[in-house]
Amino acid sequence: MFQQSVVRFTSLLIYTLIFLFPLGHASLTLPLIINTWPFKNATAAAWSVLQSGGSVLDAVEKGCARCEMEQCDGSVGYGGSPDESGETTLDAMIMNGDTMEVGAVADLRRIKNAIGVARAVMERTDHTLLVGESASVFAENMGFIAEDLTTNKSVNIFSQWLKGNCQPNYRKNMFPDPSKSCGPYKPSATLKQNKRAQHANTRSHDTIGMIALDQNGHTAAGTSTNGLTHKVPGRVGDSPIVGAGAYADSSAGAAAATGDGDIMMRFLPSYLAVELMRAGADPSAACKTAISRIKRHYSEFFGAIICANTTGHYGECLVSQI
Repeated sequence: MFQQSVVRFTSLLIYTLIFLFPLGHASLTLPLIINTWPFKNATAAAWSVLQSGGSVLDAVEKGCARCEMEQCDGSVGYGGSPDESGETTLDAMIMNGDTMEVGAVADLRRIKNAIGVARAVMERTDHTLLVGESASVFAENMGFIAEDLTTNKSVNIFSQWLKGNCQPNYRKNMFPDPSKSCGPYKPSATLKQNKRAQHANTRSHDTIGMIALDQNGHTAAGTSTNGLTHKVPGRVGDSPIVGAGAYADSSAGAAAATGDGDIMMRFLPSYLAVELMRAGADPSAACKTAISRIKRHYSEFFGAIICANTTGHYGECLVSQI
């Protein structure tokens, strides 16, 4: 009974998954919920929706929303990852694998339930992605409550960063030297091809990615994040970008990624993994290929991906496994 509950009610901390389940995972009895990182309450919330007869979209929304309210690891929801100005902003995306509809928001302010707003974009507009202040106004018009996303914790993170000469940050080719001091910055006279600074690691991941499959193989996927700490205001990573942060197609499967979003979004790893599964690759192989493609171009890249096909087979790949 315990083994069955672990298999069918699973929360994936990707780099330890190999110790929980053998490679070439056996076919699972659907339904199935998989998410990145050990956010067990989020998994439980999504699982409960499916068990009570809810849809895969409902499950993904409920699971990601639980993480938003619990501020999972400080990387999801309000009160985390303040940008250069000390503000917390949110990104989220949800995808319907049956209809290929997508709703997403980025640089969302004042609204805690980012995944809910993303679903409203999908169901209440003909658009796919709304951003910035306009996305926040849309959310308020849809009845979402405007609240301050700042907390004492995020204020302290920001204050300590300022005291440390604004280190680390994501600026380059600026004056004064961003590796030594705070701004305001101006463009430097010359552009230098410096090696990209490494900011992402196992404790600086910036999203929950969730996959849901019901007993009939219908799929949905979603993400929610507050992005990178100390990011340049307005920065958007991979999480709300369809095919990058997540992707779902009920004729093939679903995938979700986590890690260095500025790099990952250049390769659409979730889309690639799903298309590889469509072509016959097993989920573990599809995940590995998607990560390997990024690694060939960025040897210092950090990230991971989870994949599941419509039969319930699933897999994962962390960059350290390449």
